[in-house]
Amino acid sequence: MSGFEHFLQAEQEPMPVVLRAALAHVQFETIHPFLDGNGRVGRLLITFLLCRAGLLRQPLLYLSLYFKKNRDEYYRLLEEVRRHGDWEAWLEFFLEGVRQTADGAVATARQLESLFREDRHRVQERGRAAGSALRVHEALKERPIASIQEISRRSGISFPAATAGLSLLDELGIAREFTGRKRNRLFGYSRYIAILNEGTELS
Repeated sequence: MSGFEHFLQAEQEPMPVVLRAALAHVQFETIHPFLDGNGRVGRLLITFLLCRAGLLRQPLLYLSLYFKKNRDEYYRLLEEVRRHGDWEAWLEFFLEGVRQTADGAVATARQLESLFREDRHRVQERGRAAGSALRVHEALKERPIASIQEISRRSGISFPAATAGLSLLDELGIAREFTGRKRNRLFGYSRYIAILNEGTELS
């Protein structure tokens, strides 16, 4: 484990950080230092290394879904590295995962940008009634599932104003209440959540 730590901390390692992350993931999963949670920590390690090196400004690249969708190949390639030292096949698989995940993140960001612009325009068309709804819309952009109390706090408007804003967003089909309860209700930015969930269903 100490050798692995030295590898992670090496400042002058002569290789691209993405490759270091690929190698570190295999090494960590092989060491398997914990009784539980090794897979989760090993996947987070990838993102941590990319952020630490400055390749990511925010921890937005996670390969978990790619590994899960290709679970059999993932485990096969890890075993090939351990048994036969086939690093090339693993690196090819890993880099393809980085490419697919990054492309997906960019596509999602563009979809969300378009959605936010479209929905803001729809709210603005309501004229004077749009004020509170626009503030609520901004709050839901930051956190797409929230209670009225949280929306009120985040948007800086009163509870009644937040309620009125949510009513308009519900009328426009932008947000909806999805708990079905009378108390402790939660509201969600419907299409935002749907976009985030796209492609996450595993067959």
